[in-house]
Amino acid sequence: MKIVLDSNILFSALLRESTTRRVLLLIEDELFLPYAVFEELEEHKEELLKKSGLYEKEFNELLSMLLGRVKIVPFTELESKKKEAILIVESIDPDDAMFIAACLSLNAVLWSEDKALKCQRKIRVINTKELLLKTGLI
Repeated sequence: MKIVLDSNILFSALLRESTTRRVLLLIEDELFLPYAVFEELEEHKEELLKKSGLYEKEFNELLSMLLGRVKIVPFTELESKKKEAILIVESIDPDDAMFIAACLSLNAVLWSEDKALKCQRKIRVINTKELLLKTGLI
């Protein structure tokens, strides 16, 4: 199965030793992140460093390890699905359009804890618990 990660899944894995981090490191499915997540990561890096309690070097090593598990989806691959994605999430959160566009482009599911995203019906959204059950990691 192809799975696009919501940025909050990546951020959660960076903040603490958690089920999310364990799943991200152990899952055998193909994992993807839209390239635009790097802008969001840069925007929140100081906050993530503070909340994680990690030194910048440790944080960067962990980030590198986690990113080593995912494929980055370039902007160009998302462009053809951008308008459709915006229409899907315009009443939920327009900032999530890049994740929806990645799912549409890759025919993938979205791994997210955002309950509002489950309200739309164009793509399948699974949370960590559902992913644990599906993969047998529970």
